[in-house]
Amino acid sequence: MAFSTTMKLVLFSALTLLSFQSVFSVTPLHFQHPLDPLTKEEFLTVQTLVHNKYPTSKNTVSFHYIGLDDPEKDAILKWETLKPSVITIPRKAFIIAIINGQNHEILIDLRLKRIVYDNVYKGNGFPTLTVDEQAIAIELPKKYPPFIASVQKRGLNLSEVVCSSFTMGWFGEKENRRTVRVDCFMKESTVNIYVRPITGITMVADLSLMKIVEYHDRDVEAVPTAENTDYRVSKQSPPFGPKQHSLASYQPQGPGFQINGHSVSWANWKFHIGFDVRAGIVISLASIYDLEKHKSRRVLYKGYISELFVPYQDPTEEFYFKTFFDSGEFGFGLSTVSLIPNRDCPPHAQFIDTYIHSADGTPSLLKNAICVFEQYGNIMWRHTETGIPNEFVEESRTEVNLIVRTVVTVGNYDNVLDWEFKASGSIKPAIALSGILEIKGTNIKHKDEIKEDLHGKLVSANSIGIYHDHFYMYYLDFDIDGVQNSFEKTSLKTVKITDGSSKRKSYWTTETQIAKTESDAKITLGLAPGELAIVNPNKKTIVGNDVGYRLIPAIPAHPLLTEDDYPQIRGAFTNYNVWVTPYNRTEKWAGGLYVDHSRGEDTLAVWTKKNRDIVNKDIVMWHVVGIHHVPAQEDFPIMPLLSTSFELRPTNFFERNPVLKTLSPRDVAWPGCSK
Repeated sequence: MAFSTTMKLVLFSALTLLSFQSVFSVTPLHFQHPLDPLTKEEFLTVQTLVHNKYPTSKNTVSFHYIGLDDPEKDAILKWETLKPSVITIPRKAFIIAIINGQNHEILIDLRLKRIVYDNVYKGNGFPTLTVDEQAIAIELPKKYPPFIASVQKRGLNLSEVVCSSFTMGWFGEKENRRTVRVDCFMKESTVNIYVRPITGITMVADLSLMKIVEYHDRDVEAVPTAENTDYRVSKQSPPFGPKQHSLASYQPQGPGFQINGHSVSWANWKFHIGFDVRAGIVISLASIYDLEKHKSRRVLYKGYISELFVPYQDPTEEFYFKTFFDSGEFGFGLSTVSLIPNRDCPPHAQFIDTYIHSADGTPSLLKNAICVFEQYGNIMWRHTETGIPNEFVEESRTEVNLIVRTVVTVGNYDNVLDWEFKASGSIKPAIALSGILEIKGTNIKHKDEIKEDLHGKLVSANSIGIYHDHFYMYYLDFDIDGVQNSFEKTSLKTVKITDGSSKRKSYWTTETQIAKTESDAKITLGLAPGELAIVNPNKKTIVGNDVGYRLIPAIPAHPLLTEDDYPQIRGAFTNYNVWVTPYNRTEKWAGGLYVDHSRGEDTLAVWTKKNRDIVNKDIVMWHVVGIHHVPAQEDFPIMPLLSTSFELRPTNFFERNPVLKTLSPRDVAWPGCSK
């Protein structure tokens, strides 16, 4: 038998298809793209050069960031046209290392294997925390007599205690010290430690001294029970459900995309996948082939998540400091986890490995950091025509999309991050949250016992899920048919008819403006204007429209903290949902280069005070995607995915529907099946 057109990705019994399933691991070729992530050998070069200059026998050296120094954009665009046989791009690494207590900014030429410069940063704030130092800090409480006494006072078993480190932000302090809060949890009878906090204890550890420098034990609250909190399959008991059948995918002709090193080609798209220990996945040089113009056309030079601001809404001593900047403080790349084949990604996915580094600069392989796969089953376009006498027309096309996926786990939360490419020209970045709520212990077991604001929801007995936000800041360097672009704002306005020229009394029309400066481009979504686009005023369609791409946002979320609140000063880049700046190679991180204990002195909100010209320039759009999270019982003990996405959609970019002539995938005849 043959399956219908809408089931091109055929689902069948996993047992039947074991012979067809395989997991591919992409091995980078010898050819190196200038935007490729740093290799193992390059990390080792950095480690060797820095250690040679600062021998560890005489110095304390800790690497907090090692990343590719962005090549000059003009050089990359020339290289892409001429290729390496004509032009060579310098390969450099930018490093932030704490050496003998000072923040060093080091630039290394990887091909010449020499240090270009080594400067000491003396401003406020500190670089991304290392995994190594956090591992040491969380063991400090178990050897600290006051904490041991507090555990005994609560009748808890010290051997069942596990701790975690939390950045502390800045709340007006004048001193500049590298400190973290250390909170502890019970792992007894469950691996779901975050739902079993030991409440009422404040511990501050100094990362330079690596010792506890502040300690308070205030109130004894009940530790939430471990019952029904373990999420491992091995710990579940019947009944199971809802029932799901065994499913698998089969692509008899193989995948419809090709990966060459870190460069991807699929359908009419070509782009590059990079990786950075702070940003995580980076999408670059995204171009789409125009069938009518017979050429590839640039859409996006570079896109990544520049920062994730997560302020919790409990102002008490227990929680007030929990206002995290997950990218700048912990590193999205350092927090990227290996994807689980056939679970995080479908059986036909291909995987890309990458390298990250430890505090001493040693590279370590991160297997299955990124997966790439095709997704089937949606409708690309369709129409049923019944208005023509004696003729019935029914046309539909199956949509096949390409997904690039990574998962970033920062503490209790898992961020599933997708970049979805459509043959129609759209790019859809998507976010899905899972993992564990931030829980505060309480003696309250029922809602009727609540006498005051809990700053969250009672999601289980003795368990408060704290209110909080997730603000993802996307960096989107558009190059729509070239680098000279403008930001177009279109408002919808009501027009009243008062002259009797129509039986209607009103209609709406559009009014379009080009933002002239950075101030003109600060947009709060939900208010006018209604349409936002990046256009190339130098390139027009046949009928005269500027070619462009439109931002179709998710449901907007706006910060609710006052602008003078310390966390919001640091996270002022969330004050607007959309910003546009002229391209500047050094303006990469919306929260600043040094985010831990930062004071909001080096953020997107500060840069844009220059109010620079953005008309017909090389410009960057910054887009904040926000989620206000009011926890519910269904989020406990582990969250089903909570998702949001936005779309970058071609608008007058093509002369007509670019997938008008795209055919649906062929029906698949299964082995052993007959019609």
